[in-house]
Amino acid sequence: MARRLAAVVDRHRADLIALSHDLHRHPELAFAEHRSSAAVAEALVAGGFQVTRNVVGLDTAFVARAGTGDLRVGVFAEYDALPGLGHACGHNMIAAIAVGAGLALAEVADELGLTVEVYGTPAEETGGGKVLMLERGAFDGLACAGMVHPGPVDVVGARSLALADLAVEYSGVESHASAAPHLGRNAGDAVTVAQVALGLLRQHLEPGQQLHGIVARGGDAPNIVPASTELLYYLRARSRESLDRLYARAEACFAAGGLATGCTHAVREVSPPYAELTPDPWLAGAYRRAIEGRGRTPIAPESEEHFLLGSTDMGNVSREIPSLHPTIGIDAGGAVTHQPAFAAACVSPSADLGVVDGAVALAEAFAAAAADEQQRARLVRGARE
Repeated sequence: MARRLAAVVDRHRADLIALSHDLHRHPELAFAEHRSSAAVAEALVAGGFQVTRNVVGLDTAFVARAGTGDLRVGVFAEYDALPGLGHACGHNMIAAIAVGAGLALAEVADELGLTVEVYGTPAEETGGGKVLMLERGAFDGLACAGMVHPGPVDVVGARSLALADLAVEYSGVESHASAAPHLGRNAGDAVTVAQVALGLLRQHLEPGQQLHGIVARGGDAPNIVPASTELLYYLRARSRESLDRLYARAEACFAAGGLATGCTHAVREVSPPYAELTPDPWLAGAYRRAIEGRGRTPIAPESEEHFLLGSTDMGNVSREIPSLHPTIGIDAGGAVTHQPAFAAACVSPSADLGVVDGAVALAEAFAAAAADEQQRARLVRGARE
């Protein structure tokens, strides 16, 4: 079976690499990935999949299906890029891997009793596309789900942090900063007080908790007391429960900015909260065997918890559906995701090999689950409950 799956991916190798490079040349931001979504969908249509676009009211989401078996396997493609950095998280590779794994599984779908579903999932970097799709029922009935993400090293049971993606707006009163500063209420000062409070909070964070942000809007001119400012902040933690505790403490810091300066403030969720990533142990074991068969040496299972991925909306899926989200290592010269050098590395020969290896190993992991009577029964039963 492994050789057959690899043969399918090898047959499509040139097209998969061309797709990865094409997406890389044309980066698109969250919820605006119209060209990218279409390119990925068309690659699946060419492979015999039936594609439904505009899934659950999202313009750049789709599902492509092949096979009619009772074990429904979901393969996820991402394709949104980062502002100013393009595909510095390698979503061009993720999409190509998903297409390759989907094509390979479709080839054996009748033999293994599979329905293969490749999902185009927008807005992972911000916006929570998978969370919206999950909440709106797009993944209902899936027995298992998975994708492969590039990174500096191979990690099978990759972990991620829960995330709150927030915008904090302060409203004050404009005035002349020299002639009548006493008539103003300085929303810029509110930002300063809030960030000082957040900086002091860092000393008392629980292990695994993080917070970091930027001033997105700080004022218009030095001689105008700013009446409108905005912070963008990420809060992260090892679990949703820990994130909730951090949220409460950070919100007090945001409120302090308004209270100290006489301004009002409002906190808005830019994205729905991301849960921590919880990979399925059996699927992870199957992927480990498959990726080792490709000549790779992923880090040891006992070291995986120290290689956190940041945050991903795949975490929410993993809490509802048995899931797999390994990283495929590429040679980025020491660069890590969200750095320009990593973006450049995502179309290197190392990345092209990662597309092939990731697609084969992901397909092998799902095929192994389908062929194992006990695991197949577990996954099908869970999907029906």
